[in-house]
Amino acid sequence: MPDQQQAVIGGIDCHTDFHVAVALDPLGRVLGTDAFPATSAGYRLTHRWLASFGPVAAVGVESTGSYGAALTRALVEQGCRVIEINQPHAHLRARRGKNDAIDAEAAARKVLSGEATAAAKDTSGIVESIRQLSVARSSAVKARSAALCQLGDLLVTAPATLREQLDTRRSLEGKAAVCARLRPDTDRLADPAQAAKAALRSLGHRIAQLGAEADELGRRLDRLVATAAPTTTSRLGCGTHHTAALLVAAGQNIDRLGSEASFAHLCAAAPIPASSGRTSRHRLNYAGNRSANRALHMIVIVRLRYCERTRSYLNRRVAEGKTKKEAIRCLKRFVARELYRTLRADLATLKTRT
Repeated sequence: MPDQQQAVIGGIDCHTDFHVAVALDPLGRVLGTDAFPATSAGYRLTHRWLASFGPVAAVGVESTGSYGAALTRALVEQGCRVIEINQPHAHLRARRGKNDAIDAEAAARKVLSGEATAAAKDTSGIVESIRQLSVARSSAVKARSAALCQLGDLLVTAPATLREQLDTRRSLEGKAAVCARLRPDTDRLADPAQAAKAALRSLGHRIAQLGAEADELGRRLDRLVATAAPTTTSRLGCGTHHTAALLVAAGQNIDRLGSEASFAHLCAAAPIPASSGRTSRHRLNYAGNRSANRALHMIVIVRLRYCERTRSYLNRRVAEGKTKKEAIRCLKRFVARELYRTLRADLATLKTRT
């Protein structure tokens, strides 16, 4: 850590085409404000400009997972400590207004005050590759589901002879395979029967293509997730896609979370205090990473089916007066604690191998 007597704290507000940077001294005085292009050369200029005021102690960056991702990687490569900054509070904007320089200064002041301490997520390794492939696969799966729904809707209004031809298959997937082999008369598309065949054929081909794409991306994810987290994927219920969601939520530098409690809060698996006066209670956490929360939920559901110990715990908590939903939330908290440890061990082992 540079000498705090001379250290410079940076704050950066990120956008698509340019980033606005502010430099503060240890007393919170603004040393300068400038804008830089969102390019490789611009990232180098940003670091050089901050370093011109003195040793850079830390840089608070907004949108480290989107507009600021490339800048974050460039600053980390230069040896900077990058702190993840959430958007400014509405009260600050109400008092001071809203522009890029104000947001950049607010980011720097959050770092200087110690309000923001979480290191930015590492997006330079295998976990980032898993995230990118997961996004592509999820998109293909959703598009395939939408195409299947559209095919089902068209079949409801299709001519009776065409519906009877497709009734040989019970599932929508089977009907889609038949639809892909339909041969409409393209010279008679003014006829609704031929137009229906053309539309169904198009949807059938789309469903098959998206299914093949999702399967291929799934195979690639299998290999990457098995490499990144072999111990975690060996645990009951922790398939490729659930483990991938937890890896992406935590990031490759999982140590940035500090403890398993931080990981549980990130996954929305820890209750939030909701006490006031004489009332002391906790409530469900509706925030956090919803994909990770869903992964924990599905892992618990799998264990309830195949793990006697998990079923016994659920029955005991229900007998104590908990609802089934409340007991499942308790189980999600236990699973979050268990998998934080296995993920941390897996990523530490991965670091030593690479």
